[in-house]
Amino acid sequence: MKKLLLFLLLILAACALVLGFLRKSAPPEVRFTQVKRQTVVSTVPTNGKVEPYQWQAVHAETAGLAVRVDVRDGKRVAQGAVLAEIGDPEIRAGIDSAEARVSEAQASLQVLQGGGKPAEQSDIESSLSRARFNLQTAQREHDAIERLVAKQAATPMEERAAADKARQAQLEIDGLEKRRAALVSMPDIEGAQARVKDAEVALRLAKERSASAVVRAPIAGEVYDLAIRPGAYLNAGDLVANVGTLDRLRVRVYVDEPLLGRVTLGQPVTIRWEALPGKAWSGVVDRMPTSIQTLGSRQVGEVVCAIENPGRDLIPGNNVDAEIRTAVADNALVIPKETLRHDAQGDYVFLLRGAAPVKVERRNVKTGISNVTETQIAEGLAEGDSIALPTDVPLKPGERVQPIS
Repeated sequence: MKKLLLFLLLILAACALVLGFLRKSAPPEVRFTQVKRQTVVSTVPTNGKVEPYQWQAVHAETAGLAVRVDVRDGKRVAQGAVLAEIGDPEIRAGIDSAEARVSEAQASLQVLQGGGKPAEQSDIESSLSRARFNLQTAQREHDAIERLVAKQAATPMEERAAADKARQAQLEIDGLEKRRAALVSMPDIEGAQARVKDAEVALRLAKERSASAVVRAPIAGEVYDLAIRPGAYLNAGDLVANVGTLDRLRVRVYVDEPLLGRVTLGQPVTIRWEALPGKAWSGVVDRMPTSIQTLGSRQVGEVVCAIENPGRDLIPGNNVDAEIRTAVADNALVIPKETLRHDAQGDYVFLLRGAAPVKVERRNVKTGISNVTETQIAEGLAEGDSIALPTDVPLKPGERVQPIS
């Protein structure tokens, strides 16, 4: 019994050795695919950031509380429209004080231009009227005495006394007129005019400061990144909001330095945003980078793309995926990228040749454009050629293989 069991074990071991030898000598199994014709679209996939094509930041020009906020994010505004108003009690007090100084200066100028203070003018005019009356009376008395002297009815001394009285009245009139003229001088008027101008300048500055408390849209567009709310305190220079045109956007796309040579002005661009899956936005390359910059671990050029956004679904500040279409080849011979091999002699594939037994042949190729999965073959292959896919077993030119579709 033991001899029979040992015999069976020897037979099994012999069978295993034979099977192992046959398996080792069998050609390796190789999956293959065929060269086909189709349109190849070469793209540069990357990422970018959205901003308006035209925009302007609006900052507070004065400090204070936001007493009014007339807009919200997404609201369309005309140029000059009021976005918010910043309240400052000192501004209103400054305007009131400046208006009062203007009124006071103008009133003083009017008094001087009118000849002086009314009370002083009235007193002088009254004294002049009385002096003129006295002059007329003294002149009549002098004339009467002069006639009497001619008739020898009065003495020359009486005539001289009457003449002195008339001269005294005239001197009083002359003095009053000089006094009236001295009430207002040209320097007084010029000084009053200067004070009016100074007061008006102060009022204009106060009103300009008041105007700066009203925040207006610098351009027509839509409000976004609204940074204030009613009752919030703002310092001069704080951001109030951004205003921009959102129906056309600018996307700053970051292209890795080795790929920049494939990008040119006017190439089509497709933008996708994860927040709206299935939706895409189209545009073109609008501006090429002027320098290379570091972005994390990448060296990139900032390619600016102009994107149409008719529905205004894209929002400034979003991070998006971008795909720049760099080339298109219609009816091109294509192979899967993984079938392309490379060594010191260049690019090549393993071509399946003959019927059973099938052998692999090295075939050097020239490539054209490529996309994520496929590569165009410019020279070296024909439509329908069978080429080997990658395998765990190293292949050698002329080696027999067992093809698997």
